[in-house]
Amino acid sequence: MSKLTHPYVDGFVAAVPSANKDEFIEHARAAAVVFKEHGALRVVECWGDDVPEGEVTSFTMAVKRKDDESIIFSWIEWPSRAVRDEAMPKVMQDPRLQMDVNPMPFDGKRLIFGGFESIIDE
Repeated sequence: MSKLTHPYVDGFVAAVPSANKDEFIEHARAAAVVFKEHGALRVVECWGDDVPEGEVTSFTMAVKRKDDESIIFSWIEWPSRAVRDEAMPKVMQDPRLQMDVNPMPFDGKRLIFGGFESIIDE
């Protein structure tokens, strides 16, 4: 990636039932195809492996993780916010990502997400 570009990143954290790991992977793979078709440069999905409980704040507290759930940490890289802003409505309306075709295997109400401007990429 060129150090002269500053990609835009959408970040996500969620709690996924541990028993749904395979379903989550299938869901994420299908979504990645759609995001990339609409301009995303990269889609990364990570399954929590060493996510400590916090006393004041933590990933687990933020998403109200239950005992039978794992934390996922994900991001989507875009060439720019403009590309992302143009693509996102198309992604959300894509028939392959509709709930009856590709339901989220986790509680979407506890999904945390946000868009971030890259400031360092080394």
